[in-house]
Amino acid sequence: MPSLKELKLRIGSVKSTQKITKAKQMVAAAKLRKAQAAAESARPYAVRLERVVATLASKVTVSESSPKILAGTGSDQTHLIVVATGDKGLAGAFNANIVKAAVLKARFLIAEGKTVKFYLVGRKGRAVIARTFPGQIVGQYDTSEVRTPGFTEAQAIAKDISERFFAGEFDIATLFFSTFKSALAQNPTEQQLIPVAVPADAPAASNAAVEYEPDEASILEDLLPRNMSIQLFKALLENMASEQGASMTAMDNATRNAGDLINKLTIQYNRSRQAAITTELVEIISGAEAL
Repeated sequence: MPSLKELKLRIGSVKSTQKITKAKQMVAAAKLRKAQAAAESARPYAVRLERVVATLASKVTVSESSPKILAGTGSDQTHLIVVATGDKGLAGAFNANIVKAAVLKARFLIAEGKTVKFYLVGRKGRAVIARTFPGQIVGQYDTSEVRTPGFTEAQAIAKDISERFFAGEFDIATLFFSTFKSALAQNPTEQQLIPVAVPADAPAASNAAVEYEPDEASILEDLLPRNMSIQLFKALLENMASEQGASMTAMDNATRNAGDLINKLTIQYNRSRQAAITTELVEIISGAEAL
Protein backbone atom coordinates (compact mmCIF):
# COMPACT_ATOMS: atom_id res chain seq x y z
CA MET A 1 0.00 0.00 0.00
CA PRO A 2 1.49 3.40 -0.98
CA SER A 3 2.54 5.74 1.79
CA LEU A 4 0.92 9.12 2.47
CA LYS A 5 3.88 10.90 0.89
CA GLU A 6 3.63 8.80 -2.28
CA LEU A 7 -0.12 9.45 -2.54
CA LYS A 8 0.41 13.18 -2.05
CA LEU A 9 3.08 13.25 -4.76
CA ARG A 10 0.86 11.30 -7.13
CA ILE A 11 -2.09 13.65 -6.55
CA GLY A 12 0.18 16.60 -7.31
CA SER A 13 1.44 14.91 -10.47
CA VAL A 14 -2.07 14.19 -11.74
CA LYS A 15 -3.13 17.77 -11.00
CA SER A 16 -0.19 19.05 -13.07
CA THR A 17 -1.19 16.74 -15.92
CA GLN A 18 -4.77 17.95 -15.67
CA LYS A 19 -3.61 21.55 -16.07
CA ILE A 20 -1.72 20.59 -19.24
CA THR A 21 -4.65 18.70 -20.78
CA LYS A 22 -7.01 21.56 -19.91
CA ALA A 23 -4.70 24.08 -21.56
CA LYS A 24 -4.32 21.84 -24.62
CA GLN A 25 -8.10 21.52 -24.85
CA MET A 26 -8.56 25.29 -24.81
CA VAL A 27 -5.86 25.81 -27.45
CA ALA A 28 -7.43 23.15 -29.70
CA ALA A 29 -10.87 24.73 -29.26
CA ALA A 30 -9.50 28.13 -30.31
CA LYS A 31 -7.71 26.66 -33.35
CA LEU A 32 -10.72 24.56 -34.30
CA ARG A 33 -12.89 27.59 -35.10
CA LYS A 34 -10.40 28.91 -37.64
CA ALA A 35 -9.61 25.48 -39.11
CA GLN A 36 -13.29 24.58 -39.43
CA ALA A 37 -14.07 27.87 -41.18
CA ALA A 38 -11.20 27.28 -43.65
CA ALA A 39 -12.28 23.72 -44.40
CA GLU A 40 -15.92 24.67 -44.92
CA SER A 41 -14.94 27.59 -47.16
CA ALA A 42 -12.80 25.37 -49.40
CA ARG A 43 -15.40 22.64 -49.92
CA PRO A 44 -17.71 24.43 -52.41
CA TYR A 45 -14.83 25.41 -54.70
CA ALA A 46 -13.23 21.96 -54.59
CA VAL A 47 -16.56 20.19 -55.23
CA ARG A 48 -17.50 22.56 -58.05
CA LEU A 49 -14.12 22.25 -59.76
CA GLU A 50 -14.32 18.47 -59.50
CA ARG A 51 -17.74 18.50 -61.16
CA VAL A 52 -16.50 20.82 -63.94
CA VAL A 53 -13.61 18.44 -64.61
CA ALA A 54 -16.03 15.48 -64.55
CA THR A 55 -18.36 17.23 -67.01
CA LEU A 56 -15.54 17.98 -69.44
CA ALA A 57 -14.08 14.50 -69.03
CA SER A 58 -17.43 12.93 -69.90
CA LYS A 59 -17.35 14.80 -73.24
CA VAL A 60 -13.86 13.62 -74.16
CA THR A 61 -13.20 10.31 -75.84
CA VAL A 62 -10.26 8.77 -74.04
CA SER A 63 -7.45 8.09 -76.49
CA GLU A 64 -3.68 8.29 -76.73
CA SER A 65 -3.94 12.04 -77.33
CA SER A 66 -5.98 12.60 -74.14
CA PRO A 67 -4.29 14.08 -71.07
CA LYS A 68 -2.42 11.27 -69.34
CA ILE A 69 -3.84 12.18 -65.92
CA LEU A 70 -7.31 11.54 -67.38
CA ALA A 71 -6.53 8.53 -69.57
CA GLY A 72 -4.18 6.82 -67.15
CA THR A 73 -1.56 4.31 -68.20
CA GLY A 74 -4.02 1.66 -69.33
CA SER A 75 -3.02 -0.55 -66.40
CA ASP A 76 -4.00 -0.86 -62.74
CA GLN A 77 -1.12 -3.01 -61.54
CA THR A 78 0.81 -0.48 -59.43
CA HIS A 79 -1.01 1.62 -56.86
CA LEU A 80 0.32 4.64 -54.98
CA ILE A 81 -1.45 5.24 -51.68
CA VAL A 82 -1.08 8.82 -50.48
CA VAL A 83 -1.60 8.94 -46.71
CA ALA A 84 -2.17 12.42 -45.25
CA THR A 85 -1.87 12.52 -41.46
CA GLY A 86 -0.90 15.07 -38.83
CA ASP A 87 2.52 15.82 -37.37
CA LYS A 88 1.54 15.83 -33.70
CA GLY A 89 -0.03 13.40 -31.27
CA LEU A 90 -2.57 13.91 -28.47
CA ALA A 91 -5.37 13.83 -31.04
CA GLY A 92 -7.21 10.66 -30.08
CA ALA A 93 -7.71 8.19 -32.92
CA PHE A 94 -7.43 10.83 -35.68
CA ASN A 95 -4.13 9.62 -37.17
CA ALA A 96 -4.76 5.95 -36.39
CA ASN A 97 -8.07 5.90 -38.28
CA ILE A 98 -6.51 7.33 -41.46
CA VAL A 99 -3.60 4.88 -41.33
CA LYS A 100 -5.96 1.98 -40.61
CA ALA A 101 -8.08 2.78 -43.69
CA ALA A 102 -4.96 3.03 -45.87
CA VAL A 103 -3.53 -0.23 -44.53
CA LEU A 104 -6.82 -2.08 -45.18
CA LYS A 105 -6.83 -0.77 -48.76
CA ALA A 106 -3.22 -1.83 -49.25
CA ARG A 107 -3.86 -5.34 -47.96
CA PHE A 108 -6.90 -5.67 -50.19
CA LEU A 109 -4.86 -4.65 -53.25
CA ILE A 110 -1.97 -6.95 -52.35
CA ALA A 111 -4.43 -9.84 -51.96
CA GLU A 112 -5.51 -9.15 -55.55
CA GLY A 113 -1.91 -9.37 -56.73
CA LYS A 114 -1.33 -5.63 -57.10
CA THR A 115 1.85 -3.73 -56.30
CA VAL A 116 1.42 -1.12 -53.57
CA LYS A 117 3.58 1.90 -52.84
CA PHE A 118 3.12 4.62 -50.23
CA TYR A 119 3.56 8.39 -50.32
CA LEU A 120 3.29 9.94 -46.86
CA VAL A 121 2.23 13.47 -45.98
CA GLY A 122 2.81 14.18 -42.29
CA ARG A 123 4.86 12.24 -39.76
CA LYS A 124 2.40 10.28 -37.64
CA GLY A 125 1.75 7.46 -40.09
CA ARG A 126 5.36 6.67 -40.92
CA ALA A 127 6.23 4.30 -38.10
CA VAL A 128 3.19 2.05 -38.59
CA ILE A 129 3.41 1.90 -42.38
CA ALA A 130 7.20 1.41 -42.37
CA ARG A 131 6.77 -1.48 -39.93
CA THR A 132 3.77 -3.04 -41.73
CA PHE A 133 5.03 -2.53 -45.29
CA PRO A 134 8.84 -2.30 -45.09
CA GLY A 135 10.52 -0.84 -48.16
CA GLN A 136 7.27 0.28 -49.80
CA ILE A 137 7.44 3.98 -48.86
CA VAL A 138 8.64 5.75 -52.02
CA GLY A 139 8.05 9.37 -51.06
CA GLN A 140 7.42 11.68 -48.11
CA TYR A 141 6.45 15.28 -47.63
CA ASP A 142 7.18 16.81 -44.23
CA THR A 143 4.74 19.50 -43.10
CA SER A 144 6.15 19.81 -39.57
CA GLU A 145 8.22 22.88 -40.43
CA VAL A 146 5.11 24.71 -41.69
CA ARG A 147 2.86 26.14 -39.02
CA THR A 148 -0.24 25.91 -41.22
CA PRO A 149 0.02 23.84 -44.43
CA GLY A 150 -1.52 25.83 -47.28
CA PHE A 151 -1.97 25.86 -51.04
CA THR A 152 1.79 26.15 -51.64
CA GLU A 153 2.34 22.83 -49.89
CA ALA A 154 -0.57 21.25 -51.76
CA GLN A 155 0.93 22.37 -55.08
CA ALA A 156 4.32 20.94 -54.12
CA ILE A 157 2.78 17.58 -53.18
CA ALA A 158 0.70 17.51 -56.38
CA LYS A 159 3.77 18.32 -58.50
CA ASP A 160 5.83 15.58 -56.87
CA ILE A 161 3.09 12.98 -57.32
CA SER A 162 2.48 14.04 -60.95
CA GLU A 163 6.17 13.79 -61.79
CA ARG A 164 6.28 10.30 -60.34
CA PHE A 165 3.22 9.37 -62.41
CA PHE A 166 4.70 10.68 -65.66
CA ALA A 167 7.93 8.82 -64.82
CA GLY A 168 5.92 5.58 -64.78
CA GLU A 169 6.30 4.80 -61.07
CA PHE A 170 2.61 3.92 -60.60
CA ASP A 171 -0.69 3.57 -62.44
CA ILE A 172 -3.29 4.70 -59.88
CA ALA A 173 -2.96 7.16 -56.98
CA THR A 174 -5.43 7.16 -54.10
CA LEU A 175 -5.53 9.75 -51.33
CA PHE A 176 -6.51 9.00 -47.72
CA PHE A 177 -7.40 11.82 -45.34
CA SER A 178 -10.02 12.67 -42.70
CA THR A 179 -13.20 14.61 -43.50
CA PHE A 180 -14.30 16.91 -40.69
CA LYS A 181 -17.88 16.43 -39.53
CA SER A 182 -17.79 17.76 -35.99
CA ALA A 183 -15.52 17.82 -32.97
CA LEU A 184 -16.80 14.32 -32.15
CA ALA A 185 -16.79 12.84 -35.66
CA GLN A 186 -14.02 12.74 -38.27
CA ASN A 187 -14.46 10.26 -41.10
CA PRO A 188 -11.48 8.64 -42.89
CA THR A 189 -11.98 9.35 -46.60
CA GLU A 190 -10.65 7.69 -49.76
CA GLN A 191 -10.34 9.71 -52.98
CA GLN A 192 -8.77 8.68 -56.28
CA LEU A 193 -6.40 11.33 -57.62
CA ILE A 194 -4.90 9.70 -60.72
CA PRO A 195 -6.40 8.93 -63.16
CA VAL A 196 -9.30 11.31 -62.59
CA ALA A 197 -12.38 9.26 -61.76
CA VAL A 198 -15.51 10.42 -63.56
CA PRO A 199 -18.43 10.02 -61.10
CA ALA A 200 -21.39 7.91 -62.20
CA ASP A 201 -23.67 10.92 -61.58
CA ALA A 202 -21.61 13.27 -63.74
CA PRO A 203 -23.82 15.51 -65.91
CA ALA A 204 -24.45 13.80 -69.22
CA ALA A 205 -23.70 15.58 -72.46
CA SER A 206 -26.77 17.45 -73.61
CA ASN A 207 -27.98 18.00 -77.18
CA ALA A 208 -27.24 21.71 -76.91
CA ALA A 209 -24.62 23.01 -79.31
CA VAL A 210 -21.76 23.95 -76.99
CA GLU A 211 -18.38 24.84 -78.42
CA TYR A 212 -15.26 25.08 -76.31
CA GLU A 213 -12.31 27.28 -77.18
CA PRO A 214 -9.87 25.69 -77.01
CA ASP A 215 -11.23 22.13 -77.14
CA GLU A 216 -12.15 20.06 -74.08
CA ALA A 217 -8.88 18.13 -74.09
CA SER A 218 -6.81 21.32 -74.03
CA ILE A 219 -8.89 22.74 -71.19
CA LEU A 220 -8.49 19.53 -69.22
CA GLU A 221 -4.73 19.63 -69.83
CA ASP A 222 -4.67 22.82 -67.77
CA LEU A 223 -7.46 22.02 -65.29
CA LEU A 224 -6.43 18.52 -64.24
CA PRO A 225 -3.15 19.48 -62.46
CA ARG A 226 -4.93 22.45 -60.88
CA ASN A 227 -7.77 20.22 -59.74
CA MET A 228 -5.34 17.79 -58.10
CA SER A 229 -3.71 20.67 -56.19
CA ILE A 230 -7.13 21.89 -55.07
CA GLN A 231 -8.21 18.42 -53.93
CA LEU A 232 -4.99 18.02 -51.95
CA PHE A 233 -5.45 21.50 -50.47
CA LYS A 234 -8.97 20.57 -49.43
CA ALA A 235 -7.66 17.36 -47.83
CA LEU A 236 -5.03 19.31 -45.85
CA LEU A 237 -7.68 21.74 -44.58
CA GLU A 238 -10.05 18.89 -43.67
CA ASN A 239 -7.19 17.20 -41.81
CA MET A 240 -6.38 20.37 -39.88
CA ALA A 241 -9.97 20.78 -38.72
CA SER A 242 -10.29 17.07 -37.93
CA GLU A 243 -7.05 17.06 -35.94
CA GLN A 244 -8.08 20.02 -33.81
CA GLY A 245 -11.55 18.56 -33.22
CA ALA A 246 -10.11 15.19 -32.25
CA SER A 247 -7.51 16.85 -30.03
CA MET A 248 -10.12 18.96 -28.25
CA THR A 249 -12.28 15.89 -27.58
CA ALA A 250 -9.34 13.76 -26.46
CA MET A 251 -8.02 16.43 -24.10
CA ASP A 252 -11.50 17.00 -22.66
CA ASN A 253 -11.76 13.27 -21.91
CA ALA A 254 -8.26 13.28 -20.44
CA THR A 255 -9.13 16.25 -18.21
CA ARG A 256 -12.26 14.48 -16.96
CA ASN A 257 -10.35 11.25 -16.33
CA ALA A 258 -7.67 13.17 -14.43
CA GLY A 259 -10.37 14.73 -12.25
CA ASP A 260 -11.84 11.30 -11.50
CA LEU A 261 -8.40 9.95 -10.64
CA ILE A 262 -7.69 12.91 -8.35
CA ASN A 263 -10.95 12.24 -6.49
CA LYS A 264 -10.11 8.56 -6.05
CA LEU A 265 -6.58 9.31 -4.89
CA THR A 266 -7.83 11.99 -2.49
CA ILE A 267 -10.28 9.53 -0.92
CA GLN A 268 -7.51 6.94 -0.64
CA TYR A 269 -5.18 9.56 0.88
CA ASN A 270 -7.79 10.63 3.45
CA ARG A 271 -8.54 7.03 4.40
CA SER A 272 -4.85 6.22 4.79
CA ARG A 273 -4.29 9.39 6.79
CA GLN A 274 -7.25 8.60 9.04
CA ALA A 275 -6.00 5.05 9.52
CA ALA A 276 -2.54 6.36 10.44
CA ILE A 277 -4.04 8.81 12.96
CA THR A 278 -6.21 6.06 14.46
CA THR A 279 -3.20 3.77 14.76
CA GLU A 280 -1.20 6.47 16.52
CA LEU A 281 -4.07 7.16 18.95
CA VAL A 282 -4.39 3.46 19.74
CA GLU A 283 -0.65 3.22 20.40
CA ILE A 284 -0.76 6.30 22.68
CA ILE A 285 -3.75 4.96 24.63
CA SER A 286 -2.18 1.51 24.92
CA GLY A 287 1.05 3.05 26.19
CA ALA A 288 -0.78 5.16 28.73
CA GLU A 289 -2.69 2.16 30.03
CA ALA A 290 0.55 0.19 30.33
CA LEU A 291 1.96 2.84 32.62
